[in-house]
Amino acid sequence: MFNTIVNPLLLNRLYTHPELYSEQTHQQFTITNVDWSLYKSLLTDLGDDFAGLRVYYLDGKLELIMPSRQHEIIKDNIGRLLGIYLEENRIRFYGLGSTTFKNEAQQRGAEPDVSFCIDNNKTLPDIAIEVVLTSGGIDKLDIYRGLGVAEVWFWQDNRFSIYQLQTQGYELLECSHFLPNLDLNLLATYVNYTEPLEAMLDYRQALQN
Repeated sequence: MFNTIVNPLLLNRLYTHPELYSEQTHQQFTITNVDWSLYKSLLTDLGDDFAGLRVYYLDGKLELIMPSRQHEIIKDNIGRLLGIYLEENRIRFYGLGSTTFKNEAQQRGAEPDVSFCIDNNKTLPDIAIEVVLTSGGIDKLDIYRGLGVAEVWFWQDNRFSIYQLQTQGYELLECSHFLPNLDLNLLATYVNYTEPLEAMLDYRQALQN
């Protein structure tokens, strides 16, 4: 079933070239006319063999993202730093990572780079975070709107943009509804640290001062 969705060249790259997960390479592939059953079969076929691969689905369009080393370092930094903020402020949270969220009725599926539930462990994350290093591809906000994710953050051009779901769609906000006291500029400073351990230690110290 996997072969019916992904062209042989991409399949070969996935299975025989792990070096694609590199500092320089961040690839995304979009495939059209993929029905829901094939999308689900792809998720099953991938299993745990390609844990770093991100799969998105929107109304028959499938997007596969093979993240670079830089992308993975950034998303891990964000997840750890937010975890520190939540711990220091005694905010109950549940880290859902890149869990697959999908809704057949809405014909949408996503695997965010980072995701959290705040206060309670819910079916959907309160916050989904996407690290954007390339342009183009599927409209992620449209996917998350159909899934009903309340808040979507994008890390792009060394800054955060936060969107909250409203009746008519997502609205760009200055701060998070779930974490209104979070200083996004301060957080962004530590996301850009070249040494993750130093970023975590320095950010925790900054929060405690």
